[in-house]
Order: sequence, then structure tokens, then C-alpha cells
Amino acid sequence: MPRLRHLPGLRKGFARAQHAYIKPEDEADDLEEKRILSQHNEVCLEGYRLRYSPSSYHHSALNSAASHSQTDNDEDEQCLPTLAPSFWQRSNRYSVSCSRHLSSSKNTLLDLAFNKSSEPEIPSASSYQRKPVLPDVKVETRAFHKCRPEYASMSLDLNQRPHPLKWEEAMQLLQKVAVLKGSMKASDVSQFLMELSRLHPDKMPLVRSDQRFIMLLRYSVEHLRYFTQLQLLEVLQSFVWLGMPSAHTVLELYETELSRRSSQMTLHQLILAADLWRCIGKQAPQFLLHLYDSVRLHLGQLGVPELVQLLYILGEGRQCPKDLIRPLEQLLMHHLLQLRPEEVGVICLGLFKSQTSISESAVTRIVDKALSFVKEMSDFAMVNVLKYLRFSYLYHRAWLEAMAEEVPKRAHRMGVKGLMHVALTCSALHYSNDSILTAVADRVPLLVPHCRSKDSCKLLWAYGTLGFLPSRSPSFYPSLTESLRQRKAEFQRYPEHLLTGLLGLAFVSQFPEDLIALALSPDFINLALKCTQLELKKDLFTLDGVVALELPQWTGPRLSNELRDEVTEMLWTFAQSDVCQKPEVQEAESALKDLLGGEEFVCKRMILPHTHLTTDIIETLTKPSHLGSSRKDSNEIVKIAVQVSNRNHFCSQSQQLLGLHAMKRRQLKIAGYRVVELSYQEWFPLLRKSRAEKLAYLHCKLYDNL
Repeated sequence: MPRLRHLPGLRKGFARAQHAYIKPEDEADDLEEKRILSQHNEVCLEGYRLRYSPSSYHHSALNSAASHSQTDNDEDEQCLPTLAPSFWQRSNRYSVSCSRHLSSSKNTLLDLAFNKSSEPEIPSASSYQRKPVLPDVKVETRAFHKCRPEYASMSLDLNQRPHPLKWEEAMQLLQKVAVLKGSMKASDVSQFLMELSRLHPDKMPLVRSDQRFIMLLRYSVEHLRYFTQLQLLEVLQSFVWLGMPSAHTVLELYETELSRRSSQMTLHQLILAADLWRCIGKQAPQFLLHLYDSVRLHLGQLGVPELVQLLYILGEGRQCPKDLIRPLEQLLMHHLLQLRPEEVGVICLGLFKSQTSISESAVTRIVDKALSFVKEMSDFAMVNVLKYLRFSYLYHRAWLEAMAEEVPKRAHRMGVKGLMHVALTCSALHYSNDSILTAVADRVPLLVPHCRSKDSCKLLWAYGTLGFLPSRSPSFYPSLTESLRQRKAEFQRYPEHLLTGLLGLAFVSQFPEDLIALALSPDFINLALKCTQLELKKDLFTLDGVVALELPQWTGPRLSNELRDEVTEMLWTFAQSDVCQKPEVQEAESALKDLLGGEEFVCKRMILPHTHLTTDIIETLTKPSHLGSSRKDSNEIVKIAVQVSNRNHFCSQSQQLLGLHAMKRRQLKIAGYRVVELSYQEWFPLLRKSRAEKLAYLHCKLYDNL
């Protein structure tokens, strides 16, 4: 296939908008087209202007190629309902532009949507405002294309635009469209679109709103079947430069036509078309299925560039056919030695985004390869390796030790998304490293203006899980907590993020009462419970239990008794079928009954959420005892909580409890319990010993705490 010369780029900041395609009748249709277009788009010189939607922080289908900031596109974001409940829409007093980086003053006004009884919080002249706001870090996500010239025939270089076209020339082209009308040929249509795509991005909205351009799109659909393969790909490429919204109806027709022709196209043409859909921002699942069919037939043609580009496309498509996983893994292992640093990074990203599990040995070999040239990898590629380690739950000690050297060197130049993924990987792998955590914590406060609520909340969760105390970086937790206040409106679409952040804060004894009041408010609870794809009841209940124990002065909202009872029953049912059936727990329960004199002295409960942790046992224990000599001693109650721990409760290679388990331990003490831990290092080996040895061990443990 002749190599396409025009190189695409994406215009920054397009919002998704639906255009209606109208079948051509006659020129009288223009008024109807204009009416429908105005209903769906409000065109301005800067681009599309939409009503404010807090989901603007969620990835736009069109990412900015001009600024090279096509990052992870929220690859681990859940798809939640887009319609906001009525309580978020009660006040239309504030009109806010759709922007990913809202100013602090605009965000503060949005607080009224969450707290009807309070006035807007006006930011004070805090230390966060006095610090200079660093520019957002731009990431080149397609740098791997520079590794080999072969990528040029399968992808588009987003770093260059076609030779610019003057505005006057564009107007002349549109005038020709109006003159030629129905007499245009397929070659004329493709040529007009390619020429118009050379216009400066700032002028593209004016072209797209021009009725003559809409007419040209209509003619392109009429000529779809008459385009050659090359012309079809050229038109698709022109749509990239024209900034066509990914939801435009005409793109569906092009996907159908490309799918129909897939059997006539070469593998390189199919891969190129898939890359063009990626640049436009359209998922094109129908077309991708045909691409994968072709891959199955031509596995022998997949060299390194074809394999890497295909894995990149798989990631952007968010899925990999199951029957392709094993063949692709074998090809990957076959070509592993030839891979270059950025290629390894994009392979990890593709596998991560497509949620593709390969064998542990294959993952280990990929990370070994990355480790061999880690110093040559970009920050983006390095973070992608960490993402796939997190997905695979592979504890690769040598790689993590290398991160302890690399992250502190790189943190000062990394963006907040990359730093968030570094922290999240450490959290998932239970890897607590002072060098990494301190370097990231020192950098993040400077980048808070660029944090989505997702970034802030996941950072809070990761650091809380790893037990990073506030004293170690005084501005880290306050700056992220403040960012949650500034982005409250985003929680209407992703309520789970607020709960994630608040629990992370609770792990390290941080309790922002205004945000907790929001999370436990009836409106927010109703919103969270409507998130059918996520089970948030447990998080709500745990947060409510935190309030009950750690905020005795609390007068704010709480969960209803009905919801509390429902979640208690749900979790206890699960615990009885899971945790309580584990041998180490059953042995501990049996031995304690023998040691204490019967089952009436042992009460089995979940530690969190806080269940109803003992009325019956307290009544038994308060009966007169003959063990003490004085009345005071005989009526003294000692409540002991025996925790059976395992490796997953601790940071790796450490005796430091992870955040949730540390919070359980802390709250048991607040509730008046003396905590006895049956550690996995001591208790698990005893499971194979005699009952006498187990009782002796338990006796010593209890005696030390009495």
C-alpha cells in the first residue's frame, strides 16, 4: 500500500458530541441540517462549548495529539451511569465551562450542590495558593513509533501536521463543493476532505459548522462504496485532522464499510485503519473483530513492529480475544530479545489496558527485559511496567529495588498520573519503600491543581494503605484533602472515589469532617447505592463505623439502622463461608474454648465493619467470680480480641500492618479491647503441632496481655 503522507494530530479538548446524518433529498434540507446541528453542538471559535458536566475529568474520546498528552485514558475507570440524580441539579445558579482544569474559585461554587445548608467555602490565602502552580507534564504516549521505521506504514505520526492551508484557500474549496454538488466523484470527495484537513486546528470548528462541509460529508457517504482502499484510509485520516467528534454518526457508516472490506485489505492496512480509529477516539469494536480475524490467519506475518502495534491497539480497544492470548504470548516470548525500551513499555500498557493475563513466567521475563535497560526507559514506559505488575500481582523484587533508585531521580519531572500509578502499584504489592513514597509525596502537592478526584483519592488510598504517616510529609495529606473539596462535583459521577479517599485518610487517623458528612449524607448514599457496577455498601458501612468509634463528638449524618443491619448480615454471611472456615481460624477458636472453659467465653465476630464486636458474652463475664479476693477485682472485665493474621495483613518483608488492619487494631483498642495477635510466623507452624503445644502458646499469649 502506498505510504500515506499526511500525518495526523488531534485537536486538544474536543468534547463528545452527536451529529445527525440526514439522507440527501435536495437543497432545502440545509435548513433542517442546520437546525439539528445546532441542537447537538454549540460552536465557538475555541471549539465545542457544552453545559458543565463534572465528568469532564473523565477521558474524552479525543485526546490531544498536539500536546502529546494521550495518557492512560482512565483505563481502570468504571463505566457508571452518566445521568446525575436530581439533587445534583437543584441549583442552576452557576454556569461553569466544561474544562478539565477548573479554577479553584469555580470549583468552590460547586460545593452548594453537595451542602444545601452551608455557604460556599471561599479559599483562604493558604500555603497551597501561595505555591507556584507547575505546568502539567506532557507525556509522549506513542514514542515507541520512533523505534523502527516499519511503524510508519501501520500508524500515523501525531507529532506533525500536514502542510498548512490558508483560510482563503479553504473557503475556495468549500465554494467548489457548493458548485459541484452531486457531480462530484469519489476522488473529488476524498481530495476535498484531505485538503480541508490541512487547515489550522483553530479554524476547524468553523469548517465543521459550515453547511458546505456538512454537504461534503453527505457526499462522502454516498461515495463510500466507490472509494478505493487508499482513498478510504485517506478520508479516515482527514477526519483525524478535522477533529471529527468520535460520536459523529458518519463514523459508524465508515466503520461498517471498512468492516465489509476487511477481507480485501492487507494486514498492514487493517492495522493502520485501527490506528486511525484510535486517533479519532472511536472504539470501533465491529472493525476490530475483523482485524483480529485477520491476525488469526496471518500470525506468521507478525514481526516485532506488527506485534507491538497490535498489542497497543488491543489495549486501546480494552479487550483481547481469549483465543489470541496464548499465540500472542508465544510470539512475544519469541521476539523478546529484540524489543527496545519503549516497546516493552507499550506492550505492558496494552496488556494492562486490555486486562490480558499471561503466564507468570512470561510476565517475569518481560520485567527482566525491562530491568535490563531500565535507565534508558522513559518515565511513561517505566510506569507502564509498574501498571502491569500491579495487574499481575507479581512481586518482582529486583524491579522494585530498581524503582527505589529510579523514582526518586525522576519524581521531580513526572506528572500526577504517573506518580499515582507508582504509588498504587506499591500499595497493591504491599511494597513500602521510604525513598519512593517520600519522593512522590514531596512532588504531589505542587501538582494538585492537575489532580482529578480519581488521582487524589487513589493517592490517599495508596499512602494510607502503606501507613505513610502525615508527619513524614506535612503538606501531602492536607493538599490532597483540599483538592477533594475543590472537585466535589466530580463525585456525582464517581462516588466510589470519595469513599476510597476518605478510607485512605482514616487509615492514618485523618478525618475531614466536612467530606465525611458529605459521604454519609442521604443524597450521596442514595447515589452510591445506585452504582450497580460497584458494591459500595461495605465502604459506606466501614466509614460509618469509623465515625462511631473515632469521632465521639460527631453530630452529622449516619447510615440508617436498616442499611447497617443489611450490610452486617451480608458481610457476616460471607465471613462464615470464607474466613471462619480457614484452618487457622477454626484451630484458634477451638483452642480458646478449651483454654477459657467453654464456648460461652468465646465470641466470634468480624472486626470491621463494627458488628453488634458482644452483649451475651459480657453478661456471662460479669457474673461473680471466685478468682479475685476483692469485690473490685471480681467485677473487672477484661475484653480480649484475638486476631489471626496472615501475610496479606502486612507490608511485604515487614511487621508493619497495612492501613486497613492497622485501623482495625487501633479501633479495637478504642473500643476497650486488649489485642492478642496470633501471627502467621508463630501460629501457622503450630497448626501441625499437638493440642498441648497450641494451648501452651495461647496461654502465654493471653497471660502476657492480662
